[in-house]
This record gives sequence, structure tokens and C-alpha cells, in this order.
Amino acid sequence: MRLKIASLLSDEGQSQIGQEGHVYGWVRTVRDQKAFAFIEVNDGSSLASLQLVFANTSDQYATILQEISTGCSIKAHGTFVTSQGKNQKIEMQVTQIEVIGTCDAETYPLQKKRHSFEFLRTIAHLRPRTNSLGAVTRVRNALSFATHCFFQERGFFYIQTPIITASDAEGAGKMFRVTTLDEKKPQDKTDFFGKPTFLTVSGQLNGEAYACAMSDIYTFGPTFRAENSNTSRHLAEFWMIEPEMAFADLLDNQECAEQYLKYVVKYVLDHCPEDMRFFDQFIEKGIIERLQLVVDTPFERVTYTEAIKWLEKSNKKFEFPHHWGVDLQSEHERYLSEELFKKPVILTDYPKDIKAFYMRANDDGKTVAAMDVLVPKIGELLGGSQREERLSVLEDKISLMGLDKESYWWYLQLRQYGSVPHSGFGVGFERLVQFTTGMENIRDVIPFPRYPGNADF
Repeated sequence: MRLKIASLLSDEGQSQIGQEGHVYGWVRTVRDQKAFAFIEVNDGSSLASLQLVFANTSDQYATILQEISTGCSIKAHGTFVTSQGKNQKIEMQVTQIEVIGTCDAETYPLQKKRHSFEFLRTIAHLRPRTNSLGAVTRVRNALSFATHCFFQERGFFYIQTPIITASDAEGAGKMFRVTTLDEKKPQDKTDFFGKPTFLTVSGQLNGEAYACAMSDIYTFGPTFRAENSNTSRHLAEFWMIEPEMAFADLLDNQECAEQYLKYVVKYVLDHCPEDMRFFDQFIEKGIIERLQLVVDTPFERVTYTEAIKWLEKSNKKFEFPHHWGVDLQSEHERYLSEELFKKPVILTDYPKDIKAFYMRANDDGKTVAAMDVLVPKIGELLGGSQREERLSVLEDKISLMGLDKESYWWYLQLRQYGSVPHSGFGVGFERLVQFTTGMENIRDVIPFPRYPGNADF
């Protein structure tokens, strides 16, 4: 039976002492001591590798060691014994090694111990084999699983919304066009769907339709933005988690968002301790303490108007303006969460002119029932709102923003037939992974990043 290295290195692995078995994986290092060789093998299930002790007791010893190099894949059979070293409790005394896939030591690009993240992006197909990207992948997996657990435990239904859409959820217009038209045949005017279609920027609008029938739903899928942005916080293709709740106002929305973030962060701290220690040591000192604070501390709740007053009182020099009516920039968001309140902040009631058409208008006529969750190191991690459930108000907002009313005919009908107050939010999954791992660049927390000028692999 194949044994995962993670299970062998756990406390349960002690039951394998004295037992025979085999492991598969990729060689990290080989040290030939003439009488025996130490081989470190890793299968991706854990940060740590398993040490194999291969004794020079057969004619095949030299031949096998000539075949084995960093990066090759092997199958090893032997007996598990108590390790004589300090770093792990168990190792394997090998009786047989089979080289599955050789690796050219002269050309293999991961020979060095440390590589820059910029270099690793050029070999995205190989970078999961490094400690950093392997740890990111395991944490990303844990956050994904925890997301489903959180919503499923609370009775939410998982809905798959379209990737191809004819409407713009944000009203921003920065979308990728989907077409079958051939530019070399201008006479051909018939597109596949019969109208302009795009890659979605959000599953929210479709999610609202199901929330208005199933009460509580969530989507978790890829979204796309055609913004020519090369910052460390933006991607052209990324994943979004978007719950929608019927019969829920902005306060309900805030409660759900705070509970969600606490839940998934705690899950990672509980289930990925080895990887989190790695991030704490090599990526961001103190990240475990910072995340534990998120779990243990109530989020601060501040209105946009109050936040502007705090920024004005700060006497801090900002690059961008921060007067009432402008959208806050990352530097403002990080000041509020990192320096002023020193914890996550839920910012509410933004000016209507800087927010999307679907957000519910407040009674003051100037603001909408919007919210953003700001966190240290990242700034905005999560954004949402109470949705405008009043048909006439929504129609007026669509017209005022110059949007094509016909594209939203079905969205308006949700307000015509059994409308209810409802709320929801969106979490940029990659930003959540960034926040949880301390990784500086968002391109290093998604398997194959898409950004301006890059669509390789």
C-alpha cells in the first residue's frame, strides 16, 4: 500500500515502526556516504521530506545512485524505523528503489536551495515542488475546503453561476469579450450567442436569483477583469467566493463576513501548523500571532464618514487624497487596519457615487448600504452590500449610470415578483490566500497566474 509522507511524519506514523511499506515521491537531495546514502524524498503531502537510508549492500547501489538526482521520481520499498536524526521521528531503511522518471541534473532549474519568486513565475509548471509554493498550495486547499464547510454547515446551497455573461455586474465595462466572429471575415455579422458576451466579473447577479428562491446560497468560481494592472494585488483571472442571503440586511451581512473570516483562518491555523510555521519563519515574521488576533478579536465597525475623519486627524502624509466622496486607496485601508485599529475593520455606508448600481440606497440620499472588510497587509479583502430590492429605485439607478436596461431585464424582474431584502459579499480568494500566508505578490498564490502580457502554461 502506498503511504503518504504526511501521515508517516505525523503521530499516527509511529504505528508503522517495524513495518514494511513503500513510498513514492520526488527526490530533494542525495548524499552518498559510500557505505550508505541519505535520500530525501517528498510527495507534496507535507512540507517535510522523508529520509531514506539506502545501504551499499548490493551490486545495484552504484548504478541506482547514478540514476538518482534532485528532481527525479522514485518508488522506495523498505522498513520504517525510528530515526536517529533530530528533525523527524521516522525514516525508511530501503531494500529496493525504482527510478520512475529520471531528471537531467544539468538542466533541471530547481537545483539551488533558494530562488526568487520572480524566477519561479517563469517556471510555474515546476514551482509547486518548492517549499514556498508547496506550502501555499496546501494552505489554499485548506481555505477552499474550510469555505465549503462554513457555508454548508449553515445551510447555504452551493450554486454554479455562468462564466459567460451578457451583463456587467459592476457596471465598470472592463470585461473580456467572448466571440466566434472572425476579424478576417467582416461580412460575417452573426456571433455565437447573437449578442455581445463577456467573461464574468462576478457571479453575484445570478446568485441573487437563486437566493430569491433558495434563501441562502454561495458561489465559488473563476472571475475575470480586463484591467491593465500590474500591481501585486491584481490578476486578470482570479477566484471569488460570493454568498447571497435572502431576508438579510447589512448588519446580517457584516455578521456573516466576520464569522466566515474567523472560521477559515482558524481552520488553517489548526490544520496547517507546519506550513504556517514555515511562513512565520521565512515569509512574514509574526503572521501566526496576527492571524490568531483575527480569530480572537471582534472586528472594528466604522462608517465611511467616520473613517474620513480619522484619516484627516492622522496627520499622516498619504499619496492619494482622502476627502469625503473619493474611494479609499490601499494606503488608507491599511492605515485604518494596521496602524489605527490594529485589527480587521468593517467599513460601511459609502458614498453612492463610488459604488455599484445594485447597492441599496440609504435614507440620507447620499450613501448606500455597502461594506468592505479591511485587513492588515492587504487592505480591502472582502466587499459587499445590501442589495437594492425596490424596483423603481433600481430602475432609476440603472438609467442614471447609463447602463443598458434591457441587459438587466431578468434582474429587474426579481424585484417585480416577490422581492425581498437581501445581502451578500464577495471575497477575492487569492487575496485571502495572500492574507493567510503573508505572500507579497498575488501572482504567487494562484497556480497559473494570468496578468497583462502573461497567459503561458
